[in-house]
Amino acid sequence: MNVSIVLFTADLRLHDHPPLRAALDGSREVVPLFVRDRSVDGAGFAAPNRLAFLADCLADLDAGLRERGGRLVVRSGDVVEEVCRVAVEADADEVHLAADVSRFARSREARLRRALEARGRRLLVHDTVTTVVPPGELTPAASDHFAVFTPYFRHWSRWKPRGTFGAPRAVRVPDRIASEPLPSRDRLSGLSPALPAGGEREGRGRLTAWLRSGVQDYADRHDDLSGDATSRLSPHLHFGTLSPVELVHRARRAGGPGAEAFVRQLAWRDFHRQVLAARPDAAGSDYRTRHDRWRSGRSARDDIEAWRAGRTGYPVVDAAMRQLAHEGWMHNRGRLLTASFLTKTLYVDWRVGARHFLELLVDGDLANNQLNWQWTAGTGTDTRPNRVLNPVTQGKRYDPDGAYVRRWVPELRGLAGAAVHEPWKLRGLDRAAVDYPDPVVELSEGLDRFRRARGRD
Repeated sequence: MNVSIVLFTADLRLHDHPPLRAALDGSREVVPLFVRDRSVDGAGFAAPNRLAFLADCLADLDAGLRERGGRLVVRSGDVVEEVCRVAVEADADEVHLAADVSRFARSREARLRRALEARGRRLLVHDTVTTVVPPGELTPAASDHFAVFTPYFRHWSRWKPRGTFGAPRAVRVPDRIASEPLPSRDRLSGLSPALPAGGEREGRGRLTAWLRSGVQDYADRHDDLSGDATSRLSPHLHFGTLSPVELVHRARRAGGPGAEAFVRQLAWRDFHRQVLAARPDAAGSDYRTRHDRWRSGRSARDDIEAWRAGRTGYPVVDAAMRQLAHEGWMHNRGRLLTASFLTKTLYVDWRVGARHFLELLVDGDLANNQLNWQWTAGTGTDTRPNRVLNPVTQGKRYDPDGAYVRRWVPELRGLAGAAVHEPWKLRGLDRAAVDYPDPVVELSEGLDRFRRARGRD
């Protein structure tokens, strides 16, 4: 065999890349291929922020390949048709692909396998490219997946991850294989103003800096909204510019409570993937139904719009929503607060919030996004499905001096300390001077409504 194809999807890197390594071990030449799947656009997943980050990743991947004598081949259209076309052009016998868990990805894999086999070619699918532990590898005695994180994490922690390896020294690509021009973020509109840059170089640099000066304090500060003490590596994990296996190894070498807490977050990521692999319907349906009759109609629409715009009257919620709009990213504590507020205080369907997040989040990952929304809404894997996060209490706890709120809600910069979390308590001229809305709902009213809806009154 002389030529293999590596089909890149959510694994846009050269370091620790099992499909690329396997292809190079078995072939004299390799076609590194990325197909811009038009069905992704049609399904509404082609959000501008992620398209911009993707463009950065593809440019960086192409640059890394060119440094090694190769290049990235980009095509557009149906993935199966384009891969088969390139296989004929290159006379390639094998296609290497990273395993994925969504229904869309697994359907694509099945279609591609059938099409290649019909043409006398093979599809080789590789695990532990985008996860540390393959979905379905760890299971309880009476089920095909873990439905609760804690027992899953116990098993996950005992798993020995595979070893890692560096980027290849050389990649030879057949000259005859044509490529479309690389996409560019410069051609996109509607981007968040402070959208981060993508690409493996950017991701590896951020990881090194994080392990050197951030991870030590992560256990104590990961919920600190104003301190911004999280890694911000989630976009790079989503696009696969960083290997989760490498992250686990490097964090464990760093050691300490912060590294342990960080590794636990990587386990949550695998946990959600094994849930979605076993229950693909959970991407759009309740994992555990509570028989909710979510609010609809004019009043709900007005509340949803206030939530999206960051004008609910609850400062920490509004701050987080404005951070999302500006950066295409949101602090994890902010994600919990905004999701709890929409689903439980406003009693709005979690799918409304999940859809809005996917429109803006550069790390808009289907498994993490949908299942975290369900966890917060109480229709997912949370063992306390009726918990409600109080935005005032949470704001005072995780933004005690109000710095996070004042950064993102400039209307409230004149309020000192924790008073910024309750601007409705201002009186007279002081209140009139602040151009900020009153709360869309009293917290007690929202709590009562939610409890009645869940039969908890």
